[in-house]
Amino acid sequence: MRKSELMRTELIGSDVEVLSSKCYAGISGVVIDETKNTFIILSAGTEKMIPKKGNEFAFTYEGSRFVIKGSEVLHRPEDRIKKVR
Repeated sequence: MRKSELMRTELIGSDVEVLSSKCYAGISGVVIDETKNTFIILSAGTEKMIPKKGNEFAFTYEGSRFVIKGSEVLHRPEDRIKKVR
């Protein structure tokens, strides 16, 4: 799978780690919801709302690790399939 293919899939249920952020770096868990501007991550039993803009995320999908800038997926989940090429 390529990075562009990952960005066109459903990210809810994916393992994720926040990489580059002063406030959120090191948070990891499972994406349980997504909006246009945020990921909601279940981390250590707590839901954390992480803004996409300004953050970088590492997703583990089917055994591969992909690094994605939040600005690359700054769309509503249902529209992301149409916008990302």
